[in-house]
Amino acid sequence: MKKTIIFVSLLISQAYAQKSIVTISPGDSQSTIIAKAANVVPSPRQLRWQTLELTAFFHFGINTFTDREWGDGKEDISKFNPEQLDAEQWVKAIKEAGFKQAIITAKHHDGFCLWPSKFTEHSIKNTPYKEGKGDIVKEVADACKKYNIGFGVYLSPWDRNHASYGTAAYNTYFVNQLTELLTQYGKVDEVWFDGANGEGPNGKKQVYDFNTWYALIRKLQPQAVIAVQGPDVRWVGTETGVGRETEWSVLPMAEQSQEKIAALSQKEVNVIPTLSGSYKDQDRGSRNKLVNATGLVWYPAETDVSIRPGWFYHTNEDAKVKTPKKLMDIYFTSVGRNGVLLLNIPPNTKGLIADSDVKNLAAFGKKMRNTFSNNIAKTATANASSGKNVKAMFDGKLNTYFKTAGEDTTTSIEFSWANNVTFNVLSLQENIAVGQRIEQFEAAYFDGNEWKNFAVGTTVGYKRLLKFDPVTAKKVRFKILSSRLNPTLAEFGLFLLGNE
Repeated sequence: MKKTIIFVSLLISQAYAQKSIVTISPGDSQSTIIAKAANVVPSPRQLRWQTLELTAFFHFGINTFTDREWGDGKEDISKFNPEQLDAEQWVKAIKEAGFKQAIITAKHHDGFCLWPSKFTEHSIKNTPYKEGKGDIVKEVADACKKYNIGFGVYLSPWDRNHASYGTAAYNTYFVNQLTELLTQYGKVDEVWFDGANGEGPNGKKQVYDFNTWYALIRKLQPQAVIAVQGPDVRWVGTETGVGRETEWSVLPMAEQSQEKIAALSQKEVNVIPTLSGSYKDQDRGSRNKLVNATGLVWYPAETDVSIRPGWFYHTNEDAKVKTPKKLMDIYFTSVGRNGVLLLNIPPNTKGLIADSDVKNLAAFGKKMRNTFSNNIAKTATANASSGKNVKAMFDGKLNTYFKTAGEDTTTSIEFSWANNVTFNVLSLQENIAVGQRIEQFEAAYFDGNEWKNFAVGTTVGYKRLLKFDPVTAKKVRFKILSSRLNPTLAEFGLFLLGNE
């Protein structure tokens, strides 16, 4: 009987090859759709991006000097002169806090370019900074390379300065600028296209040539994820640092996107997937959301927020920098809800990250290290009702993992210690390289008489973090109550988060 079960499991995995996008046929049963969903996986670039966890945003430009959030493209750029600019200070500050990547606003909506673009005069080359010889994109790229941090560029499609905006000629201008950024600064790991366009109903209407932009990025920087207005990464839907408690990376697609992809004969998604439902939906990918889909796509969420109330630096916000405790809360509601945190840290008019920001970032990094350096579950004796390779859940590797036996979609894992242990954080990670599968779980402790739940949840994905009142016990039981095919657990952790 056991051999038959294993054989059936092999047939399932062979029938639904692991891809970043799959088609749902009109005659597919619910079980077939769920099996397909269980085998949708991230592309290598998406997987690398997800494991970064923390990416920094550097909003910097002429707005920094005009004390505005959105410029109109008519600013006097002679005001731009960050005389003490030190990109290494920026990068060292984020690296100490545990960040793995940085994105610079090479051009915001005002059209001002932080590099000496050949295609506009509205750039750093016509400012007092380094007597017109400066290139801040290069300085950030070089600092990232020196400190082994990923490097990304933000290039606003909306341009309030360039005369050609609103015409076909603008797309050529944009491609020229994108080419400069992708060929002059070494490896680019993320390209970020903002969706903002404030022209209004009577303003200029630009039809963006996304397909050409995407093809150019794939050609020049194939490892780069294309974010927000792109095929690789989507916006979570708010700028609060709070993601969904049920966050699926496998989402249903509508007809339009399927047809477009098929017409272009793409081997993977290279257009913005047209998803079913709204970005405001708190559940975008559970079983009932997949029924009427024409396709399924791996499309993970990026959760952005600023360390300050605004996105650009403002002196009057120096006392409003998010505290280390607040940053930790945001980590739990972004990375801890199957997302990547994109935290904005805006440099000031001197060209430096302000002392208050540096201090709070450093304290946040220390708090993270103190909390997650000691996995209490690692010292337990663990046994599963179904599954093998339990020890893999404590080795810190995503590519080694616990998996249930046969076709089991549920399991119970019991952890026991010789003496009482105390914890208030549960950390779970799936091996998303083989798919996102867990749909419901619960965790309980034995109080000497009965089992009492201390955490319940739905999705896990790359990482799920739950905080609760401190629990002291000798026995813990973790149950996977529902899953799409065999669930996997790459990591299981119990930690103690301090109140400092």
